[in-house]
Amino acid sequence: MAEKVALITGGSRGIGKAIAEKFASEGYDLVLNYMRKRKDAEQTKEMLESTYSINVHLIKANVGEVDQIKALFAEVKDVCGRLDVFVNNAASGVLRPLMEIEENHWDWTQDINAKAYLFAAQEAAKLMEATGGAIVALSSLGSIRALPNYVAVGVSKASVEAITRYLAVELASKNIVVNAVSGGAVDTDALKHFPNREELLEAAKQNNPAGRIVEPQDLAATVYFLTTPAARMIRGQTIIVDGGLSLLA
Repeated sequence: MAEKVALITGGSRGIGKAIAEKFASEGYDLVLNYMRKRKDAEQTKEMLESTYSINVHLIKANVGEVDQIKALFAEVKDVCGRLDVFVNNAASGVLRPLMEIEENHWDWTQDINAKAYLFAAQEAAKLMEATGGAIVALSSLGSIRALPNYVAVGVSKASVEAITRYLAVELASKNIVVNAVSGGAVDTDALKHFPNREELLEAAKQNNPAGRIVEPQDLAATVYFLTTPAARMIRGQTIIVDGGLSLLA
């Protein structure tokens, strides 16, 4: 892998896959992290390599575990020798009312969504020190709005946005640009776990000023833009991509 390299956690399905395809279309070689579904990852790899004539390397890792994060980035260094873009996309969480959240629910959600981002960004920065680079994290509107059954995930995403601000300041001297992208309701496999999925999608379709629901490709385009020279002076920001839905009361 001699061309520019992008690492995308959770990059084999849903929004992560759309982000991977966007970077592939721009000529990036890819490292895609996955945790469970090897078949999905292999299918994504085959599709991207055959369509865009780029190289895709798959790495299985649970990013909720710091030792696995370090092993993930060590493999990136060994295989690629460089890292230009890190997209912190992998996410999980327990969807329950606040009064039903237990300690293990909380710990799991914070580890996958917030802790993983901080320690993965540290490792990414080490690989980017020589040439600079860009880090983009995925957030959601639950970070700033109180959504039903979303307290554990919402707080973890608020942490993601706070971590983004600190990273942007502290990594600026290393020529590393850091931002976040927050999406509205997107119809992916992850949304199937929401008990109010149909209600969320219907509201997004009917009320969105843009006239349609947000697609994974909308988020992917914004993520890619934030890694380009045109966005160099955008730092520590969370860009909301929801068609204007969050502007409504």
